[in-house]
Amino acid sequence: QRHRTLPPPPSPSPRFGTAPFSHMLLLFGLQIFGGLVWILVASTTVMVPMAQGWIMFVSVFCFVMSISLLCLYLCGVHGGSRSWVTLDAFCQGTAALFYLSAAVLEAYITYNYSNTLLYTIYKENIAAVVFAFLATLMYVIHKVYSLLRWKSS
Repeated sequence: QRHRTLPPPPSPSPRFGTAPFSHMLLLFGLQIFGGLVWILVASTTVMVPMAQGWIMFVSVFCFVMSISLLCLYLCGVHGGSRSWVTLDAFCQGTAALFYLSAAVLEAYITYNYSNTLLYTIYKENIAAVVFAFLATLMYVIHKVYSLLRWKSS
């Protein structure tokens, strides 16, 4: 008796069926964590303005880059091309390095000025550090998945 394989279930739209669901889920997670870092750093007092400028640049740049990639994937512009997978892996790797530098910088500044900050500002800075490291972790996970997709394409 032969076993027949079933065809894959139809996707609601040809555009949405081309990008893996985990890829889309990671992009949405990146938007959430990146947006939280952006909001927390913008609303709090960082004692070193140059550090706050870098952290804001990283969070805004990565947010815009990720939302642009998400919109391109949702519109189906990528078409499953290997060059898009390469672009995605490059962008996620760059964002992971940027976010790691911003998270370490925010943690260093928060730790050094912990005695001079008000407790509420200190808690906001700690939350920004935690979400920056979570965003870094999400970008690293996304980078690994992008490299696996690149290798298999």
